Order: sequence, then structure tokens, then C-alpha cells
Amino acid sequence: MEEKSLIQEISVPIYMAKGWMKFIGVMSIIYGIFMIITIFGIIFCWLPIWMGILLFGAGSKIEYAQTTGDKQQLIESLSKIKTYFTITGIVMLIGIIVGVLSFIVFSSAFFAALENFRY
Repeated sequence: MEEKSLIQEISVPIYMAKGWMKFIGVMSIIYGIFMIITIFGIIFCWLPIWMGILLFGAGSKIEYAQTTGDKQQLIESLSKIKTYFTITGIVMLIGIIVGVLSFIVFSSAFFAALENFRY
């Protein structure tokens, strides 16, 4: 089997998801732009914009790889998807850590406040 047809065959599952990748990419970019209007959002608006650009770019590269059989475009598309999921994982881990720390702080404050109401 020649390389071009192999690349096209391998890229079919991701190629079929390219529309969703591009849609989620555009929605992430729009979300990042809307985040700019809040004080908290100004600090973090770059993250969804970057993630949206990664997904949209992955969708475009996989489309090109599927139609032309270009191995490099397939690799670049998969690399962008890898980066997207790495960022998503890191953000989730940070969210879990912040959530657990917030729970500990607020529950400690709650129980400290309850101690003040004891007779």
C-alpha cells in the first residue's frame, strides 16, 4: 500500500470529526473574546482562544492530510490535538486542586464560625 493511501486511510476517523473540531475551536475563540469583558476574564481569556486556534488548526490540517495524503499534515494535526488535550488536562488538574483547597478553606471557616455560636 502506498504511503498516500495509507495516510488517507489512517486519517479517516479524525477527518470525520473535523467539523466538530472546527466548531468547538470557533466557539472557544468566541468564548475567549467574551471573557475579555470581565476583570477575571482579562487574565485568562488567552487560554480558550489558544485552545480554539489549536482545534481549528487541527481540523484544517487533517482535512488537507485526508485529501492529499500528506504525512506531515497528519502529524501536525495530531500534534495540535495532543497539545489541546495536554492543556485541557492541566487546566482540569488545576481546577481540582483549587476546588479541594477552596473546600478545605471554606469548611474550616464554616466550622470556626460555628464555634463562635456555642455557649
